[in-house]
This record gives sequence, C-alpha cells and structure tokens, in this order.
Amino acid sequence: MQLWLGSLILLAAAAVQAAPDAQSLLAASDAVRNPDQSFGLTTTLIEYRNGKQQETSTLAVYSRAERGSGQFRSLLRFEAPARDAGKLMLKSGNDLWFHDPSSKATIRISPQQRLLGQAANGDVVTVNLAGDYSARLAGEEDIIDGDRQPRHAYKLELAARAPDVTYHRIEYWLDTGNSRPIKARFYAQSGGLLKTAYYRRYQSQLGVVRPTETVIIDGLDPNWVTVMRFDDYAWRDVPESWLQRDYLPRFKPQ
Repeated sequence: MQLWLGSLILLAAAAVQAAPDAQSLLAASDAVRNPDQSFGLTTTLIEYRNGKQQETSTLAVYSRAERGSGQFRSLLRFEAPARDAGKLMLKSGNDLWFHDPSSKATIRISPQQRLLGQAANGDVVTVNLAGDYSARLAGEEDIIDGDRQPRHAYKLELAARAPDVTYHRIEYWLDTGNSRPIKARFYAQSGGLLKTAYYRRYQSQLGVVRPTETVIIDGLDPNWVTVMRFDDYAWRDVPESWLQRDYLPRFKPQ
C-alpha cells in the first residue's frame, strides 16, 4: 500500500514538473512577436466588409525597449492615406498620445479606441503581453490556425494586471513546439467577445521567424475583418527624444 501510494506521489510530482510555466510561455511568445532591441517596421491595416476592401492605413513604427521592464515605448507616424500623413501616436508605458501637426494639438487617447476597422490603438503599438497580463495554463488543445491547418496548442488565459491595458481578458493559443502565437480571443470587461485574431505569414525577420500578418475578425460580425501586415523590419536607433510627448511637435523623420 505504501509503495503504491509513494508511486502515485512521484507520478503527481513528475506531472507538476512537466507542466510548462504559463508566464514563461507568454514571455517566449512575446520574443517571437517582438525583437529584443530598438527596431522599426511598416504596419499596413486593411479593412474588409463582406469580402470587399474598404479602407487602408499605413504607419511607420519606431519601438524601443525600456531597460529593466522589457516593455516597449513606441512612436508611430501615419504615412497614408494622405489626409492622415504626418500625424503621430506615442506610447509611453500605458499612456497613449496623439499629435496632429495641422492643429498642433497633442491629446491623450485610449488604447481601446478603434484606429481602423477592428484594429485598436493598442493593437498597433509594440507590446510585451507578459508585462501587462498574468497568464494561466488552461490546457492543451487541437485547433485550426489562420491557414485552416490543424495545430496542437497550449491555451493560456490572460488576465489584465491594470485597468488601462487594451483588453480586460485574452484567450491565447501558442504552438506547443515553439511558442509561436496561433490565435487569440479578446474580451471586454463585461465579458463580451470583442474580436478574434489569427497570426499568420511567418517569416524570418531580424533573426527570428515572426508572424508578419494578423487577421482580426469582429466578435459580432464575422464579415467585418481587418488585416494587419508588418513589413520593412530593420534594426533602428530610436532616439530618446522621439519618445517624449513634448517633442512631438518638433519630430522630423530621419
């Protein structure tokens, strides 16, 4: 009896040791999505309704990791359409600022506010989720990815650590073999599903295979889709001055 009970205890201990740490998995997925030092890229957003293209927006993104926290500060410059060219968005911590050079006004904005289609302001800035969310491993599942291929995934439940992050709760699926994000569901504080995202078009960028496209589907209307494409990755020295709110009226792209 004692031998049998001892074997059960050893098996249970082994199972606990074998279970991956959810927060470590989340940090590993952040490293897949984001380079580990200052960089730039181009983000293009394309909105579709019932399969027909509606609007497009293009932004130049400059991101710099903070020492210690690993979280990013980002400056975004609108390049297209022409009516928005030159407008700026700054992320510092969880504060977001918008600057319009025509009015010379700088105002604080919400990360939850929609930028284009299903893409919110908080979706286009560089974010390390492990800094903003507490992760819990909900198990393993076989799911269908954005290319309609079967994948075996860890399912993480992410809970916001602060009220000013973009989403209150996230369900997040990562490939069990490499921690690459496959799919996410984003929820409002009320519990309602806001959107579902699929991470696709994995390519080698800045030394790591990363998703270069995110397909976002509205939580209520599946025919309302926004595609985010990431191109022109490059290591970039992002000056500290660019990441200051007071500098926005004087910003000149180099």
